[in-house]
Amino acid sequence: MLFDTDVLIWVFRGNRRAAKILESTELRHLSVVTYMELLQGARDKQELKMIKGFLSDFGLGMLPLSENIGHRASIYMEEYRLKVGMCLADAIIAATAVEAQFTLCTANRKHYKPISDLDVKIFRP
Repeated sequence: MLFDTDVLIWVFRGNRRAAKILESTELRHLSVVTYMELLQGARDKQELKMIKGFLSDFGLGMLPLSENIGHRASIYMEEYRLKVGMCLADAIIAATAVEAQFTLCTANRKHYKPISDLDVKIFRP
């Protein structure tokens, strides 16, 4: 399963439901974009270290960008930017999930729902 940034943020905030879904998933992954979004939210070196430790402790494997992911993400932006307000990060995360053939676990139903080739598990905090 590929975890969207919002679900991991809920885990950081102590949400038990988010932690439970993460712990109950055997294969845990995140997009490199999610990793960068998490790092962007770090306010100091201690938080940066905490984020990296968290990802390591939970065994979250990071999926890199590829040419196919970039191509698919650009198609998603063309198709869904104006329809549902899809942003660059969401397009890349969705493309990563589809290319890796993973279910995307997210609380952001609006941006991902119209993508027919994306398997989505909606998280409700």
